[in-house]
Amino acid sequence: MLAAREKRENNQMASNRLDRTPKANEGRSAAPIDDALASRVRAALGRHTVDVEEKRMFGGIAFMVQGKMCVSARRDRIMCRIDPAKHDSAVERKGCRTVVMKGREYRGYVHVDADVVKSQRDLDYWIDLSLDYNGKAKASSRKR
Repeated sequence: MLAAREKRENNQMASNRLDRTPKANEGRSAAPIDDALASRVRAALGRHTVDVEEKRMFGGIAFMVQGKMCVSARRDRIMCRIDPAKHDSAVERKGCRTVVMKGREYRGYVHVDADVVKSQRDLDYWIDLSLDYNGKAKASSRKR
C-alpha cells in the first residue's frame, strides 16, 4: 500500500515538473497580430453577444461565439465564417476572397482585407454577416 502511494506521489511530482517546462512557442507569437484590428473585432462582437471566447488559431485570434468559430483577426485581414448560401455574393465585394487552405477552397469562409474594414460600418457588415450564420452553424466535431 505504501509503495502504491509513493508511486502516485512520484507520478504527481513528475507531472508538476512537466507543467512548468517551457513550451516550444511559449512567449512567442506564431504570427504578428494587429491588436487594433483584434480589439475592434472584440468590441463589435461584444455589442452583440457576451458569449465570446478567444483562441489562438489561424495565425491570429479566433473569436468563438457559442463554441463555434465566428471571426478571426490577424495583421492583414479578418476571416469570417458566413452562410455558404451567401458566399458567392460576399466574394464579389471589394477585398473579400474565399479561404483556401492546403489547396482546398472553403465555401462559407472568407478573408477580408484589413483595409476594407477600416470604417466601423464596414467592419459591422462582416461581423453581422458572421453572427447571422453563427446561430445556424454546426460546431466542429473535433475537440482539441
